[in-house]
Amino acid sequence: MPETALVTGAARGIGLATAGLFLERGWQIAMIDRDAEALDRAAEDLATGNGPERVLPLVCDVSRPDQVTGMIAEVRDRLGGIDALINNAGVAEFGPVEETGFAQWRRVMETNLDGVFLCSQAAIPALKESRGAIVNIASISGLRASTLRVAYGTSKAAVCHLTQQQAVELGEYGIRANCVAPGPVRTRLAMAVHTPEIIAAYHDAIPLNRYGTEREIASVIVFLCSEEASYVTGQTIAVDGGFECTGVGLPALRG
Repeated sequence: MPETALVTGAARGIGLATAGLFLERGWQIAMIDRDAEALDRAAEDLATGNGPERVLPLVCDVSRPDQVTGMIAEVRDRLGGIDALINNAGVAEFGPVEETGFAQWRRVMETNLDGVFLCSQAAIPALKESRGAIVNIASISGLRASTLRVAYGTSKAAVCHLTQQQAVELGEYGIRANCVAPGPVRTRLAMAVHTPEIIAAYHDAIPLNRYGTEREIASVIVFLCSEEASYVTGQTIAVDGGFECTGVGLPALRG
């Protein structure tokens, strides 16, 4: 039986790219998202040419404990187990600290942080059986403060620490836990909302002078679930073109 990867937030973006790359590597995938319409379209596209028996789409809101418990049980029942859990589902709401209401704060936290906790906890029995891997998707905003991201950045910083907790506590069962922190990624949404000025500013601040691609992020995620990464756990890997390590004023110094 093929290995099974469970990917949350799989209907679009990094999650969809990751699901597709797992399929290319011979895995079967459980695609989880709360957007039923987008999920059905994405799963149908991936199943074409890869075999529908290798693609299981399930609608689930990862912030709801009851839904997560049922979803994990269904994945184990229908696909035989879980070898890798990719906690990718997330939301982004931006605004100044003083204008961020508690309802907005909770919307971000319940998906970005609570969802990672709930899915990981529910999947632990299956991951113990497979001696599997967890990869949590954070953000470069969890590693360095960024304008207007008080809720988003704080949630992602917490995901980085949660990953270390998981690595420390679950290592004795052979479960590895790592975190990927993407920098600016050329997603359809980002390109729709980033102005030319924002794009130019990012390019100036990133040593590789470009946005990353969804495929580049997916490649690191899949690597962390592979045997090639069998001694890697508790790490947060910034996949950001060097964005995290640039110093204040660097773009001006380049001239």
